[in-house]
Amino acid sequence: MLNQLTLLCRPGFEKECAGEIQELANRLQYPAYVQTDEQSGYVFLICTNADQPDADGTAELISEINFRSLIFARQWFASSKSVVTLPENNRIPDILDNIRDLHDTFYDIELDYPDTNEGKSLSKFCKQFRPHLVKALKKNRLLSGHSRWRLHLFFTDSLHVTIGISPVDNSAVDAMGIPRLKMPAAAPSRSTLKLDEAIQWFLPVSQQAKLFKSGMTAVDLGAAPGGWSWQLVQRGCLVTAVDNGPMQQELMKTGMVEHLKTDAFTYAPDKSVDWLVCDMAERPLHVSRLIARWLSEKQSSNAIFNLKLPMKKRLDSVQECLSLIEHKLTQAKIEHSIQAKQLYHDREEITVCIVCS
Repeated sequence: MLNQLTLLCRPGFEKECAGEIQELANRLQYPAYVQTDEQSGYVFLICTNADQPDADGTAELISEINFRSLIFARQWFASSKSVVTLPENNRIPDILDNIRDLHDTFYDIELDYPDTNEGKSLSKFCKQFRPHLVKALKKNRLLSGHSRWRLHLFFTDSLHVTIGISPVDNSAVDAMGIPRLKMPAAAPSRSTLKLDEAIQWFLPVSQQAKLFKSGMTAVDLGAAPGGWSWQLVQRGCLVTAVDNGPMQQELMKTGMVEHLKTDAFTYAPDKSVDWLVCDMAERPLHVSRLIARWLSEKQSSNAIFNLKLPMKKRLDSVQECLSLIEHKLTQAKIEHSIQAKQLYHDREEITVCIVCS
């Protein structure tokens, strides 16, 4: 009985994750309410008739909502409201008993836990337990490369688990929605991982090859010390870095970066560029107006930027910013696509990608 959606998110952003999924459920006239705890790292959307035997609608809901449209959810799966209590010695038989009615077979399995200090203590347990569980699933012919469903086991501790499923093509590819990116030794700062993750999340590989070609031009507003500029250079772009602060010398020696010490909010390029990127600690509406101006005036074809969120009404702030940009581009009759996500390497912010035709 799948009567609940479980959504994983960044600890501290449960309210925003809950508000977003509740709004979508209401729009689809799906009767449900949200339940969560602050700093837990997860949210439940529970069907209002969850206690009825035929309440099994979340499998349809998770297929109807586009996962990539969710900003604050890292991963999700349809599950039962019931938490399974496992024995200490042999957990597998109880797990097998509880998954037989979920689906005939599963494409793969993901062992999840909250991305909190307490939750991370389960990482070792999940790594050690996974091979034994996979072996049991194979033995019982429950794994199949033809299945469109992934099996999820969400542990809050090693003896309590919520079991569910997610569509392979409508959920995060990386376990728990956390990409394993390696920090490049030559990069100027860890912020380089934000842009790397953004490009990989927002743009399919085929689109990356089209939109990042050797010799393309880019402007990096608030560039110093050059973490985002470094990513653009690795992809063959010629970068104008705008910031009053110093840039990494090794990056400048590539000859692919021009450093301008000027105000990022008043700078304008001599001619249109392929990419505008921006990671500045400024008010989100201020940045949104800036991006909207660049794109609506065709100073740049595409943009990736961060919006630093306020302490309160963060979801409202995000919606206001995205609506402003959407309105300006529609008004300018520019065909475009807007995607937004709180990526794993983001903190009190979200990342937005806009590609214009």
